[in-house]
Amino acid sequence: MGLPKQHRLRSPKAFQTVYNRGKRYQSSHLVMRVFFEANLAEKNAPTQFGVSVSQKVSKKAVIRNRLKRQIKGVIRLFLPTVMPGYQVVIVAKSNTKECKYEHFLRELKELLIKAEIIYGYKREHIL
Repeated sequence: MGLPKQHRLRSPKAFQTVYNRGKRYQSSHLVMRVFFEANLAEKNAPTQFGVSVSQKVSKKAVIRNRLKRQIKGVIRLFLPTVMPGYQVVIVAKSNTKECKYEHFLRELKELLIKAEIIYGYKREHIL
């Protein structure tokens, strides 16, 4: 099961905006680009997520789609605690093929805390 429709980043133009104007956070297996839109936050628009896994990770679509499903499953866990108004793109690095769900859970939580997207967490308190 994927993300709810309102939380999906769909258009190529939106992806490009996040890539060009967003801040970059990275861990050992993931790169996260975050773009905050003040207009969306005022309207209380939900945070939108996009996941990208390139062919550099694996030539097999089965493996790439499995990685996307795992990352989206982790995002679904954090949706209730995520602040509105953000656009986020998560890119899997080329060494992600051997990653398990637990790795994504830990790394994505760390990245969301670094970016201060999760309610109740501030970066200086955690790090």
